[in-house]
Amino acid sequence: MPINRPLITDHDFQEAMERQLPVRVFQNDHLINSGATVVRFTDTDVVIQSRVSDLTYYSRRDCEFFEVR
Repeated sequence: MPINRPLITDHDFQEAMERQLPVRVFQNDHLINSGATVVRFTDTDVVIQSRVSDLTYYSRRDCEFFEVR
């Protein structure tokens, strides 16, 4: 059974990015992305990559991020 850990702080995002762990992204209680990895983050945005040329930008304010282990 997978363990979902919320990504809230910069340290959480940094760890997920370094370990290249898959993440799930929720917006308005709906799953909008799953299995991609964090490639970059700022105070306002998170960049998720699911394939080589597929980058998606999400707002940290509007979305919830969970690391899947």
